[in-house]
Amino acid sequence: MSDTRKPTLALFYCRNVPKSSEADRHAIEKEYDGAIRLFPLPCSGRLESVHLMRALEEVADAAYLVTCPEGACRYFEGNRRAKKRVERTRQMIAAIGLETDRVGIVVGSAETPKTLGQQAAEIYGKISQMNPSPALKAQQG
Repeated sequence: MSDTRKPTLALFYCRNVPKSSEADRHAIEKEYDGAIRLFPLPCSGRLESVHLMRALEEVADAAYLVTCPEGACRYFEGNRRAKKRVERTRQMIAAIGLETDRVGIVVGSAETPKTLGQQAAEIYGKISQMNPSPALKAQQG
């Protein structure tokens, strides 16, 4: 990898994830010095494939979604709809030649809940081994 910049992550998340207040969001973005951009959602079911695709095109090397635990959605099935949309997006980016790992979803656990900061760290660790996105690079270059 000749590019020495840090990979970037667009992280969409349900506002019901533990420790996901505005202050927590700013602290995470500051800790990662802009490498993680956080996008709160009233419900993960509000996320559409176009949001993930646009994030890959304009701001990030990878785009992930963190949902509340399955069965615990305050809007009944928002996180189930989100899983289908993320899978559809993974199929679309595979069709255009991008790695499917550039898009993902993490479903919260009711038994062992993790904070937004913990989720962000785990996802960033996973994507930190990725090469820069050719779609994002085309926009920047």
